[in-house]
Amino acid sequence: MWYARVTTAPLFGPRWSINRLFIDTSPHGQVEQSEWTPAVNIRETDTALTFAVELPGVKLENLEVTADDGILTIHGDKTEEQKEGEEARYHLVERSYGSFTRQFQLPQGVDGDKIEADVTDGMLEVRIPKAAMPQPKRIRVQAGVDARSRAPQALGSVEPRKELPNKLDGAKQLETAGV
Repeated sequence: MWYARVTTAPLFGPRWSINRLFIDTSPHGQVEQSEWTPAVNIRETDTALTFAVELPGVKLENLEVTADDGILTIHGDKTEEQKEGEEARYHLVERSYGSFTRQFQLPQGVDGDKIEADVTDGMLEVRIPKAAMPQPKRIRVQAGVDARSRAPQALGSVEPRKELPNKLDGAKQLETAGV
């Protein structure tokens, strides 16, 4: 006879007894809190980057969003509320609790001074507008002087240079003068 493999944890039996040992030894009868990673979608448009982060059950006072030196950091804590005087054993724990940190390197060309963030229905949305990028400047090119023609004269009124007599010419002048 074949038995179907069960993919869920049993509520009772040997495996449950072992799991219960760990639950009973943790503080307050609950599984210890650990780090978890919320899911993130990043969307880009012509004008902005938008980070959509799933944060169900995270209180606003336990959430921090910072942008420093080109790095967007989203940090928070998700805690489980227990009512005072309530003693209970868990049969199954699938929800994640604890602190989380997500960091993202921001690309060049975003305006870090105008970042906006808001939370609606457990969804954090961080909008980062793109900065106005400098547009390329068009440089007018003028026709230059043809290399085969004479170079243009310098600005101003400068008289042409007079040639100095060279030494041989001076010696010839002395000879003809009879010296």
